[in-house]
Amino acid sequence: QVQLVESGGGLVQAGGSLSVSCTASGRTFSNLSMGWFRQAPGKERELVASISWSGDETYYAASVKGRFTISRDNAKNSVYLQMNGLKPEDTAVYYCAADSRFRWFTGPLFNVGVWGQGTLVTVSS
Repeated sequence: QVQLVESGGGLVQAGGSLSVSCTASGRTFSNLSMGWFRQAPGKERELVASISWSGDETYYAASVKGRFTISRDNAKNSVYLQMNGLKPEDTAVYYCAADSRFRWFTGPLFNVGVWGQGTLVTVSS
């Protein structure tokens, strides 16, 4: 069973940049597609970006496309989300997630098998 630990959240001014990271334990990481979700206060959790197990394919929600970049390093069992041009509406708890399916990538149709604990990103205006 994969376990996920996020790091890198914090406070940043609007227009700034921030990177969050997620490190996985377990030997199956390189066979699982990964995703970053976020949940703002009073809102449902939403998929922000996902990446295939090989890193060759990515998906971005329209709200972050062109500003956020998802990447992974299978040698380090890690997935990253680089966030540029941050806006106050990007304020949320960001969660890393592993897809439950072996070597399966369907972009926005992400089937969460494991969640990380979340890391708070706050963007001030």
